[in-house]
Amino acid sequence: MLDPRAKTLLKTLIERYIADGQPVGSRTLSRHSGLDLSPATIRNVMSDLEELGLIISPHTSAGRVPTPRGYRLFVDTLLTVQPLQQTQAAVIQGKLQADEPQRVLSTAASLLSNLSHFAGVVMTPRRESLFRQVEFLRLSERRVLLIIVTPDGDVQNRILTADRDYTPSQLVEASNYLNLHFAGLDFEAIRTRLQSELATLRDDINTLMQQALEASNRALNEEAEPVVISGERNLFGVADLSDNMDRLRQLFDLFDHKAGLVQLLDASSRAQGVQIFIGGESALVPMDQLSVVVAPYESDGKIVGTLGVIGPTRMAYERVIPIVDITARLVSSALSQHG
Repeated sequence: MLDPRAKTLLKTLIERYIADGQPVGSRTLSRHSGLDLSPATIRNVMSDLEELGLIISPHTSAGRVPTPRGYRLFVDTLLTVQPLQQTQAAVIQGKLQADEPQRVLSTAASLLSNLSHFAGVVMTPRRESLFRQVEFLRLSERRVLLIIVTPDGDVQNRILTADRDYTPSQLVEASNYLNLHFAGLDFEAIRTRLQSELATLRDDINTLMQQALEASNRALNEEAEPVVISGERNLFGVADLSDNMDRLRQLFDLFDHKAGLVQLLDASSRAQGVQIFIGGESALVPMDQLSVVVAPYESDGKIVGTLGVIGPTRMAYERVIPIVDITARLVSSALSQHG
């Protein structure tokens, strides 16, 4: 689509704009592009790039700035990614030691934020609604403590208010039945099987089991925060994002409601390697001035979530991409060791 001269000038313009944040004029391009071109030739090429929708002239400025389409072409075909320095890679590796999974993920979010100076985000793995073991303990008349042990050893407690008093032996009978027949199944499968087995179970025990399933399902799902975010305040200091009240409001909404973030991160979990979503080209990214650099991470060879950096479109992609890439690899390694 572009000849080598136009590509060099576009690449130079975007690199200068990312570095300085100012519209880039012909004189700057002449100085930094390494091309021996007259100002008139540079202006003609700029005019062509503008017609293609790759750059625009903001307001009355003589210089130009990239559009989301220009950034996309730059990221896909012109970008030279800088390998991560050994010291940075060592810092990430040192902090992401195999530990409890939730701590690995929150550490990853803060590392992504600290290294990029923008917001780090991690979509946590969907917790499977399974239990390894349940136990009922009678607390008082009509109050029963439900203890749920997950497959990875996590313990949750919930208090059930029963519609009648149960003897300790009835509670043991109910927990034995659930553990024997349903341990390791998800709650939807258990519910289906219970429906067909109702006839063989006494009504009193059956009611308790239904309550236990509902409480267990809620307990295992409400504990997990779907997205861990670190450093969102960094973005409120970025002029491109904070110099306009509407943009600020959109930014607050993005971090406050999280549903859109989950959708974006979920969409990117189905792809391999680092992906870049540039604002204005996708309904998933709510603002023209925002970009998201993400990569999926694994546990034991299976993709379980995504992580990345949210920052301004005017970010140093060549620096952020390797940070996201190596963090995803090291999180995968830490989670797989833990497993």
